[in-house]
Amino acid sequence: MSTLPTWTIILIVLLLASYVVGVSYIGKRGAPYSKTMAGFATARGKVSPWLVGASFAATFASANLYLGLPGLAYQYGISVLWYTLGSFGTAWIGLLLFAKTFWKYQKEKGGVSTLPEWLGKRYNSKTLQILVSILLLFNIYYIVGQNVGLATIFETIIGIPYEWGVVAGVMITIIYIGLGGAFAQIITDAFQGILMSVTSVLIIVSLFWTIGGGFQVFDRMFDQLAAIHPSLVSTFSAEGPYDSVPTVLAIQFLMISFVLMPHLLNKILAIETEKELRPFVISSGVHLFFISYLPVFGGFAARILVPGLAEADQALPAYLIEAFPPALVALMIVGVISAVLSSTDSLYLSITSSIGNDIYLPLVQKTQSRLTPANYDQRAVIIAKSSLIVVGAASLYLSINRPESLAMLIQFSFSAIISGVFGPVLLGYFWNKGNRTGAIVSVLTGSLSYLAFTQFNLLPNLYIALFVSSALGFISMLAASYLATAFGPKVRMAGKHSA
Repeated sequence: MSTLPTWTIILIVLLLASYVVGVSYIGKRGAPYSKTMAGFATARGKVSPWLVGASFAATFASANLYLGLPGLAYQYGISVLWYTLGSFGTAWIGLLLFAKTFWKYQKEKGGVSTLPEWLGKRYNSKTLQILVSILLLFNIYYIVGQNVGLATIFETIIGIPYEWGVVAGVMITIIYIGLGGAFAQIITDAFQGILMSVTSVLIIVSLFWTIGGGFQVFDRMFDQLAAIHPSLVSTFSAEGPYDSVPTVLAIQFLMISFVLMPHLLNKILAIETEKELRPFVISSGVHLFFISYLPVFGGFAARILVPGLAEADQALPAYLIEAFPPALVALMIVGVISAVLSSTDSLYLSITSSIGNDIYLPLVQKTQSRLTPANYDQRAVIIAKSSLIVVGAASLYLSINRPESLAMLIQFSFSAIISGVFGPVLLGYFWNKGNRTGAIVSVLTGSLSYLAFTQFNLLPNLYIALFVSSALGFISMLAASYLATAFGPKVRMAGKHSA
């Protein structure tokens, strides 16, 4: 589909090659910090909080906001703004609500490396820690979404076959995460976040010459969308995912709870002192605004300027080719690729850190008591790094057959996790009567009900299914905690903490 001259495609390939060399160098620089489990998983105190904030925003964005959402905008029009507005507004509110308490509690417990470990210590339960870490394996579908997004870019712009694009994306990410762990991931994501913010601003600026109309550019854009089809400017998309007020409310719930995703909360664990939380939150908010809200307008413009695309997820790359000179397109395409890689590396790190820290470590501590803590930790790091190969291979296998909708695949994967952890994490902040029995019941109820709603088509709208299953998980934790305390043997309670 690419209409770029050959020299521009060569320039993109050279920039990508330089990018791979650069991130591999950063990975090597991070190697000394990734020799322990805590260093591999968080790189706590090794990176500026301003960069950690940019990394948070870049990780939040992913292929969903840079490819999936513009693709949905191309299909369904302005109703998709309900999602993008929530991505900045309610998501940042969620970060403001959760960041300080989450950080303070892990500090009181001597530091933790992952969300499952945080929950395990909060409810004094290794079983819960292992259960949540198993739930995190749903993130592999999230990685598949990123692989598909990256391969779509390679196929659309450079002409690389889809399958080879998937292989390239998996190989690039595994190399530098395996070398440098969280240090490499945060530094590269921070660079990617800054590049994505610049690209997002350029997308909006370009509307003035592609759509025209001066300061009335948005009115003109919406008029042209209405001329194509009135549904494209409807407040709700009757045939799309944003079809009603309940759905919109569920989306806002999704955005505020999305901050609870393990690969995002791990960024908070990289902060060393309470004083550093403020620049981290400010940096996250600034970059979130640019990255989450602006790219979707490229999808609207693509519907006007590049109709008839074979795949809706090609909308943003197709618009960039239409709107910018070839040399600038090359730089911006690297920015879009950055959006994909910034989430992929965080997801790999989250899954593999949890395999080493939350599955292997608790089990080996019970079965091999003769080892020293240092031996346990070294083995956990080896397991975490080795599992990169396995997780990468699994995501590669699942990515070969392109899914129907990139955005919907990603939505399914993280909703299954959120519905399970929402009750234990939220009540872990504000309710000291929650116990291990309630937390375990909540994880099982929330995640299994979400799978039942979606797989048996009981609630076909993924957003509504997330809200209902999370509510069931929340209620079941309240009920199970009370019942376990009232009728069962005395449950060891988690200690009080500031909320």
